[in-house]
Amino acid sequence: MEAESEPYVRLATMRQLHQAVADLNTARSLADTLQTVADGTVSGLGYGLGCVNLVRPDGDLVVAAFAGNSAAEALITGRVGSRESWERRLSMGEAWDGLRFIPHTEGWVLLEDDVPQWHTEGPEPRFEDEWHPLDRLYAPMYASGGGQDLLGVISVDRPRNMRRPGAWGREALQMYASQAAIAISNARLRANMQRALVRLEREQQALRASEESFRQAFEYAPSGMAIAEMGGDQHGRLLRTNDALCRLLGRPASALRRYSFADLVHPEDIGTLLRTSAEGGRAELRLGRRDGTYLWVSLRNSVVADTADGPRFLLTHVEDIEERKRHELQLAHRASHDALTGLPNSAELRARLGARLCERPHSVATTAIEALDAAYGDADASRVHGYQADGYDADPVPGGPYDHHVHTTAPDSERDDGAKGLAVLFCDLDGFKSINDRFGHHTGDAVLIEVARRLSTCVRDGDTVARLGGDEFVVLADGLGAADAADLAVRLRNAIIPPIRVDGRAVRVGASFGIGWAECGMTAEEVLRSADQRMYVEKRSRSKVHRRAG
Repeated sequence: MEAESEPYVRLATMRQLHQAVADLNTARSLADTLQTVADGTVSGLGYGLGCVNLVRPDGDLVVAAFAGNSAAEALITGRVGSRESWERRLSMGEAWDGLRFIPHTEGWVLLEDDVPQWHTEGPEPRFEDEWHPLDRLYAPMYASGGGQDLLGVISVDRPRNMRRPGAWGREALQMYASQAAIAISNARLRANMQRALVRLEREQQALRASEESFRQAFEYAPSGMAIAEMGGDQHGRLLRTNDALCRLLGRPASALRRYSFADLVHPEDIGTLLRTSAEGGRAELRLGRRDGTYLWVSLRNSVVADTADGPRFLLTHVEDIEERKRHELQLAHRASHDALTGLPNSAELRARLGARLCERPHSVATTAIEALDAAYGDADASRVHGYQADGYDADPVPGGPYDHHVHTTAPDSERDDGAKGLAVLFCDLDGFKSINDRFGHHTGDAVLIEVARRLSTCVRDGDTVARLGGDEFVVLADGLGAADAADLAVRLRNAIIPPIRVDGRAVRVGASFGIGWAECGMTAEEVLRSADQRMYVEKRSRSKVHRRAG
């Protein structure tokens, strides 16, 4: 029948399509545009029901507009169908060019999926092209009028003539879907532009308020703040400082404008300052005060600009951390030093000893030539001198595990060949327990403090005197030969033996020393155990009268 009146159908369809598209351009908002799209399928294209399903940011489709039945509109508007279910629908049935038609003979499998849908009542079709109540026709809308970026789907139902649309009806629906996609995209663009304009105005208002707030915050901040130049010959020069920074450094603002932080930083901290990035950089360093002293501060940098394209400046927040640094140093000292004597404690002793040791097997001798080869990365020369000949590949080239490490070796105990090493003198006080038991812990503590002082005065700068615990002390002395270590042990014992006066009472303690040697291939525990064992050998070898104290 459509073929017999094709010119009339074509003209009427074009008029209806033109009017429907014209109505799309009159909508003022995105919501109006979506509703106009749905209304156009009913008033312009001749369907009894029309629905616009819009893709959400998460990919699912929501019923955004409905036309033709108020009861159905109230039932499904705002409901969501999953993207997976929609993709299944758009791949079923018959492809009518850009449309998708699912006849009732196939669509019954969709009755239980999660896509919002309505059901219309009607008689069973009597003709092949008659519309069935369960027939479905979808017109996908793609962004920019084409491609695979799905914008939404127009669903239509119940053509007024109750016939499946012919060629012109299908083309009209497809053209309408294309124009609807453009109208929806334009509406979204206008909505985004309106939101952007509103946001821009708010941002400008906020910027003006922020500038005033920044000025007040900068001037009246309780901690120091400074603005410095970025780039150019004057990079880092202070342009503006607040009162708090002037008070912190004891310098007036006019004087600070002649400096940069590089001029004020402690010489030892200049590297820290140079490594601090401009954007988000943080550093803890010392700045010089007018009186010549230095103050620990925390610097935090950020980059600010006068305008979007204007010059950039460095905003630096300066916080006084002198008290915290002093407290941290005290805590670090407490963690690594004995609370009673002030000497390095057991953990610090093991750390210092372990820093001198490596895992290199002690059977591999280190010669002066090997040390030079390791320092300068001469891998071939090092192998000539026996690393691989003994079955060990120490790989002393730069970047290897022993790069720049000076191996610690022990002097030969059988002969004095002039070799030097790291001596470990293990000291155990003789008679200390009887003093503790007889006179109490107060006297015992005073004895330990005096012994620690005497030991410390007998060693060189750079040597370590540590309290291992109880009445045990350890001395680390580098660069000693076997005879040197024995002489040092005698001097230390002689320094301990003289009477110690506590509360008007003179008490005496003796000392037994065991001399061990640190050597690469050993652990710190093994070194200390070796010295401890030699101390007990020495203690047993001396007569009790010589060890007696009181």
